[in-house]
Amino acid sequence: MVKNSVPYEEKAGLVETSDPEIDKPIFRRSGFAGIDQLGEMDERISAFLLKARRDVGLTREELARLLGLSTQVFGRYEKAISKLHVTRLVHLSEILGFHPMELVYAAAPHLFGRTPEEAEDQIKLAKLIWTLPPSTVSALVHLVDEMHPMSTGGEGSTEKSTSVRAEERFGKASGQALMVDR
Repeated sequence: MVKNSVPYEEKAGLVETSDPEIDKPIFRRSGFAGIDQLGEMDERISAFLLKARRDVGLTREELARLLGLSTQVFGRYEKAISKLHVTRLVHLSEILGFHPMELVYAAAPHLFGRTPEEAEDQIKLAKLIWTLPPSTVSALVHLVDEMHPMSTGGEGSTEKSTSVRAEERFGKASGQALMVDR
């Protein structure tokens, strides 16, 4: 394993901050308007779930039944009292018909781009791709694979893609670390 002289936090663009929910310092990446508290992200997740439930025409009671929960327990998700586990997120996306990345985008759009506009374009493109027929997606992947400079066009391209993405986001040293760590 290659050791870098630059701390991971610095390479990853993380800054030390505090959050009322955690009693120790934490490291976060800044959003478009600073660093959101975890509770603020929970509020956005709750708003997303409420809208998704209403969009499909289910009552809180009906959705709770489909999830195998009491109405009171499910209500705690919509009120940002309880935190979602990933498995519950997957179950909700199955029932309500949203892609899990849509919920992540609602909570933390800064993970999708350097500006709000770039992030919006990324999620919009993803939503368009999710609705394409499988044969079109396959053709599109092939086309982008051929066009994209980080692609190796064959087996192992995922590893190189991960490394190149890390280099683009954190600088060349982190991409090298990812390749060595694998």
